[in-house]
Amino acid sequence: MQKEPNPVKDYLFDYLSKSEERIQKLISEKKFSEIIDDVIENCYDKIIRLGEKDESVGVLGTGLLHYLLTNALINSQRKVEHKGIEIDIVIPDIKTLEKDPKKTLLICIPKSSNKKIVEKTISQLEKIQSEKENIWVVLSENISINKKYFVLSKENNSFSKIIFEIAQFSNVAGTNKFKILPV
Repeated sequence: MQKEPNPVKDYLFDYLSKSEERIQKLISEKKFSEIIDDVIENCYDKIIRLGEKDESVGVLGTGLLHYLLTNALINSQRKVEHKGIEIDIVIPDIKTLEKDPKKTLLICIPKSSNKKIVEKTISQLEKIQSEKENIWVVLSENISINKKYFVLSKENNSFSKIIFEIAQFSNVAGTNKFKILPV
C-alpha cells in the first residue's frame, strides 16, 4: 500500500538530506539538541505554512524524533497500535510494554493544541501504560497538562531536550543496550 505524500515530512527529510554532512557530524558528537534547534530554526516557519499548524508540528515532531532516535541507536517503534490504541512512539517496543511497563516510554504527539483532545489522547494511553509517568507528550504550544511534556515551537522550545531525556530514561530503565548517550 502506497502512503500518500506528506509535504511536511518531505520538506523535513529534504532539509535533513541537504544538511547530511553537518548533521552527521553533530550526531557523531552527540549534539542532538543542536540538530533539533537547527531544524526548528531553518524549517519551522516553512513547515507551519504547509498545512494546519498543530498537524504540521505533529508531523515535524514525529519525523524528527524518529530520525534522531534511529541515529542515537535508541530502540523505538513508531506509529504502532496496541489493544486498539494508536501510539505515536514507544520506547523500546510493544513487547517490553507488555512485559515491563516501568521500562517502557510512550510518547504522544497529538496533532492538536486543544486541551480536551490532548487529555483524551493521554487517557487512552493510560489504559495500556500502567506507569503514568512514562507517558510523555510533545505539544505545538504550551498548555498545562498533568504529564511531562515538551513544546516544539520557535519560542519557548523545550523539544530540543527530548533526546537527552529519552536517553536518560533508557539508561536508567536499562533498555538502552548500547549506552550510546552518556547521561
